[in-house]
Amino acid sequence: MPTPLQEAQQWLREFETACRGRDFDTGRRMFADDAVAFGTWAMAVHGLANIEREQWRNVWPRIRNFTFETEPVVRASGDTAWIAAAWSSEATGADGKPFVRPGRATFILAPRNGHLQCVHSHVSLQPSQSESAHGKLG
Repeated sequence: MPTPLQEAQQWLREFETACRGRDFDTGRRMFADDAVAFGTWAMAVHGLANIEREQWRNVWPRIRNFTFETEPVVRASGDTAWIAAAWSSEATGADGKPFVRPGRATFILAPRNGHLQCVHSHVSLQPSQSESAHGKLG
């Protein structure tokens, strides 16, 4: 039986595959029904159905090659785990040219239905250096 740390590492790779494959069924199995999410599209979303509708369905069909970094920070305490990872994907701009979307994510996983499920996610685009340098992000 995998440890919570091992299960969290596996969870991240499975979620990456779900995003890449636009596999909403797998994504739903990986999140708790009462999960809360902050996203790149949706500001704050409560409940799995809303996360799928307001975040995933607005983003996953529009991106390509979604990938988490190879060495995310994964920690476990008791039967709960958390993940912090950088990610990137590709999209097409209004000018028709592809561009890279770098970002970062945090996931909190808790035991539900016999395995770890995400109870909170925060997925955001990486702040641009120009915004950070000009103090626009605090």
